[in-house]
Amino acid sequence: MNARPSGPLQPRLVLLCLPLLWAASCNQTPPEPESGSPETGPGGENPAVVAVDTHSFAEPERVRVRHVSLDLEADFEQRIVRGSVRLDVDRTDRSAPLTLDVGDGITVSAVEGADQTAREFSIGDPVEHLGRPLRIQLADSDESVTVRYEANVEAAAVQWLEPSQTEGGRQPFLYTQGQSIFTRTWIPLQDSPGVRVTYDATIRCPEDLVAVMSADVRIVKRPGVTEFRLTKPIPPYLIALAIGDLAKRELSERCAVWAEPSLVEAAANEFEDMPSMLAISESLFGPYRWGRYDVLVLPPAFPFGGMENPCLTFATPTILAGDKSLVALIAHELAHSWSGNLVTNATWRDFWLNEGFTVYCEQRIVEALFGPERAAMEIRNGLTDLAHDLADLEEQDEILHIDLSGRHPDDGFSSIPYDKGAALLRRIEEIVGRERFDEYLTKWFSQHEFVSVDTETFVSFLRAELPEAAEAVDLETWINAPGLPSDAPSPASDALDRIDAMRTAFLSSGDATQLDRSSWTTMETLRFLRGLPDGTDPARLDDLDQRLEFTASTNAEILAAWLERRVHNNQDELPVTIRETLEAFLLRVGRRKFLTPLYEAYFHSDADAARALYERARPRYHAVSRGTLDALLDWSSDD
Repeated sequence: MNARPSGPLQPRLVLLCLPLLWAASCNQTPPEPESGSPETGPGGENPAVVAVDTHSFAEPERVRVRHVSLDLEADFEQRIVRGSVRLDVDRTDRSAPLTLDVGDGITVSAVEGADQTAREFSIGDPVEHLGRPLRIQLADSDESVTVRYEANVEAAAVQWLEPSQTEGGRQPFLYTQGQSIFTRTWIPLQDSPGVRVTYDATIRCPEDLVAVMSADVRIVKRPGVTEFRLTKPIPPYLIALAIGDLAKRELSERCAVWAEPSLVEAAANEFEDMPSMLAISESLFGPYRWGRYDVLVLPPAFPFGGMENPCLTFATPTILAGDKSLVALIAHELAHSWSGNLVTNATWRDFWLNEGFTVYCEQRIVEALFGPERAAMEIRNGLTDLAHDLADLEEQDEILHIDLSGRHPDDGFSSIPYDKGAALLRRIEEIVGRERFDEYLTKWFSQHEFVSVDTETFVSFLRAELPEAAEAVDLETWINAPGLPSDAPSPASDALDRIDAMRTAFLSSGDATQLDRSSWTTMETLRFLRGLPDGTDPARLDDLDQRLEFTASTNAEILAAWLERRVHNNQDELPVTIRETLEAFLLRVGRRKFLTPLYEAYFHSDADAARALYERARPRYHAVSRGTLDALLDWSSDD
């Protein structure tokens, strides 16, 4: 996911329900944690260890879901997903119930065993952030159960869009967003990143709409009925569905772009380097294991820059800048095909293993495709974002191996897992050299493929494979202490140094006539804007805008950064053009990376205006964005 604000070796994890939460929600005495019996991954390796997932009720060490089979109808009139899910299970403890996670919005009508007769089930009391446990009593012969259910409009993972909220304005749209723990709001399952599953699905929708999923097999049986299959095991948050007015453009035998018809050509042009990115990635990280790599451009309400759903990355239209300047996001999501999808964080406190590795890999792809200077700019700007976050975050949230007990996993969202995690990997590379680090990296992916791992696994593997790096790097400080260690590497960038010098000269003289951004890249422009300090004279910013035309920019990254600076530096009432542009942007775009700093700045500048705008815009935003902004603006359901 591109969402930046921008033990023993090779373990296979068996995740346990957090005992206190289990007891509170199930009203029973929780079992003692077990050591688990060894099990193997697809290659027959990876002995098991035990870890605790505090964000799931599931007890996979007793009964574990292995395959998910969906048969669902998307009812756009009632905004309900209805149907059934068959769950194939492995039963270590044949006396134990199957325990699933269900979120708000799901209504279970029946549960059937493998013989299609009813099974007893109960749903426990809700627990904040987690939803409720669904416990199913299994017959001795059951190796699968079928849950019949509906997911209504309250399902946080599913966003239903009116035609007016799409680019084409002709058809409604539906998409799901499962990360971090939202898949449980539209599918009853064991919603833990340590419980990997394969899946198949039959999706029914209006005949004039197109359904796509994160799957390597897609078969259109007839208009309105499409079948899917994913044959490699994934964490449940990567099960994804989208339905809408979609067209497809092939870029190569393995790569294609999906988008609304009015956007598909622009998207294909913007992402034409995807096949090259895929080839470069394989040369760096090993074979691509997912068959196809396609990208779906979603409507603007999508809360993230991109989501790495296997075989089909979901992407925001805000990266369609027209000049490929923002395609590093595609490099990021493609890199997740190795770090995150192939090798997954076991629990959400290990999230940095997904994102730190992915940012590092993204930067390597960018370097190979666009050159070292472009990669250096990406790294330097990422470190600037990290410095801003470190200035604002509580110390507990500056830690890579963050403690999220009793909190929602999204509370750990910041640049810490992304840029601090990547900096640790660059520091290790700096010590051992690129050649040895590349050997380590490919071995990390190949020896842990299709496995969910924790931070202890990373440390143990590093000590075994690169002992001199494990000795030279203070891993305790890097992983478990706040802040950024002093040995974090920062590459030189002549281009950004020139931008810094030009900004300093402008701030000193106030003369914008010497500036010309016609040759600046997006990274250089963002560097200039993000360095403008609070307290800059608004009149000076007006002169800057007249010269460089930031308010008229069609690049969403540049426009958002400019608007944030203008609102932060507002001393009186915002200029009409800035206010109108700000409100139009916030009504159109649902990407949380942009919404959070803009609403925060607007709220501090004019709380009444910010809340009035949010009231208008809130129905357009995904639940992920609404959750963040509700807290930021102190919004309640009664408002």
